Amino acid sequence: MKEKKQKKTEEKMSNGVNTRVAGAATRGRVFEGTVIKKFPTRVVIQFERTVYVSKYERYSKAKTKIHARLPSSIENQINVGDYIKVQECRPLSKLIHSVVIEKIRGKDEMMQKKTGENKK
Repeated sequence: MKEKKQKKTEEKMSNGVNTRVAGAATRGRVFEGTVIKKFPTRVVIQFERTVYVSKYERYSKAKTKIHARLPSSIENQINVGDYIKVQECRPLSKLIHSVVIEKIRGKDEMMQKKTGENKK
């Protein structure tokens, strides 16, 4: 029985599809945002989105905060200000319904990009 489970996990890893991160199967939407708070086991990310206001027939900007589980494997890599990718999973707690998948770029890289745009 144990050998069958190991073979299945090896097959998933060999296909390049690993749906299990931090003990929960990831599924659903993928979000990218900036880390605004960091806790020992979770992070809070924030990103902007556009919302249609039917009364005025226009779009407005809204900010969304999402709490995500921070796996111990990448806990040391992620800091406040980093731009990361999270994916939905089953509810892990009252607040947490997402898991951190990867770090896209750090705070330093984002600052360099912004200062480079201002110089042009």
